[in-house]
Amino acid sequence: MPSNEQRRQAAKRKLERQMQRREEQAKRRRVITIGATIVVVIAIVVGVFYFSRSGGEPAAEQQPPQPQVNIPTELAPPPARPTPLADPVSCTYRPDGQASKPVQPPANGEVSSKGTVQATIETNQGTIPLTLDRSLAPCTVNSFISLAEQSFYEGTNCHRISTEGLQMLQCGDPTGQGSGGPGYAFDDETFPELKYGRGYLAMANSGPNTNGSQFFMVFGDAQLSPDYTVFGTISPEGLKVIDDVARAGHDGAFDSSAGGGHPKKQVTFNKVNVQA
Repeated sequence: MPSNEQRRQAAKRKLERQMQRREEQAKRRRVITIGATIVVVIAIVVGVFYFSRSGGEPAAEQQPPQPQVNIPTELAPPPARPTPLADPVSCTYRPDGQASKPVQPPANGEVSSKGTVQATIETNQGTIPLTLDRSLAPCTVNSFISLAEQSFYEGTNCHRISTEGLQMLQCGDPTGQGSGGPGYAFDDETFPELKYGRGYLAMANSGPNTNGSQFFMVFGDAQLSPDYTVFGTISPEGLKVIDDVARAGHDGAFDSSAGGGHPKKQVTFNKVNVQA
C-alpha cells in the first residue's frame, strides 16, 4: 500500500503533466492565431495592391476602343480648271462684319492668275507644306498671302475635324469657334467640274460668295458639291501630320450640325510662312 509521500509525489507528477499539456495546447493556439493573422494581413495587402492597380479606373485594355478612322493613302489628281482664267483678274474684298483679329483687307484691283506660291504652316503637331495655285483661285491666294503676312493665323487653333463622310480639318478662325473671320468677304472662284479629294486646300464658307479666312484641308473622302473654292494642295508630308490628328479622333461637338468636332489632338498654328 503506497505511503502518503508516494501519493503526494504521484499527485505532483500528475499535476505537472497536466500543466505541461495545457502549456503545449496554449502554445499551439498562439501559433494558429499568429498564422491566421499573417494570412489575413497578406490577403489585405494583396487586395489593396489589386484595387490600387485596377479598382480606381478601368485598366487600359478595359477602356472602349477608339473608332477606326479609315484614311485613303492615294492623292487625288491635281485640281485644274477646264478653261484657264484671264490674266490678270479683278478682285474685290468688301467689308463683312467685325474682324476677329486686327487685320487689313488686301487692296482691290487686278491680280495675276499665273504661277504657284509655296507656303508652310508651322503647327505644334508638325509642319504642313502647301502649294497655293493662282490659276485655280487668284483672289483667294492673294487673300491668304495677305493674312499670312499680317500674322493673322498665328496662335489660332483648328476648330473642327471630320473623319467620316467628309474627311477634312478646318482652320483659320482666331476665335476657335467657327464663326470668326477677317472682317471682309470675297467671291467664290469655283467651277462646275470641281471635285474634291485627298490633298486639296479649299475655302470654308457660310453660303455663296462669303469667303473670309477659314479654310479646310481634305485628307480623305469629300463628297461635296462644287461650292467651295479650291486654291491649292497639301504636300504628302503635311498630310501625314493631318492623318495623325485625324486618327486621334474628335469630341463630336458638331455632329448635330456640320459634322465632326473639335480635334482631340489640338492643332495650333505657330506661324504661316509664304514665299511670295
